[in-house]
Amino acid sequence: MHIEHDSNARRFVAELPAGTAYLAYAKADEKVLDLYSTFVPPPARGQNVAAKLVEAALGYAREHGLRIIPSCWYVALWIQRHPEHDDLLAH
Repeated sequence: MHIEHDSNARRFVAELPAGTAYLAYAKADEKVLDLYSTFVPPPARGQNVAAKLVEAALGYAREHGLRIIPSCWYVALWIQRHPEHDDLLAH
């Protein structure tokens, strides 16, 4: 699965046969991304698409020295299950 960062739309996007999956974010400030919404088309759910989107967003944040706010319930749950990424949380 290929995930692109669409900085103009402020989201990470995967084009799938079932449609477009994305993780949307807003800039809380210059160094903090608020990851507020994840969407995966129903036929593609349960295939780790959302997890891959979160991993891409966290990789981007880490690479650019950013912190995150996991406003999306899925992102918050994913972070809870992968505490090795707690260092990216904005406090």
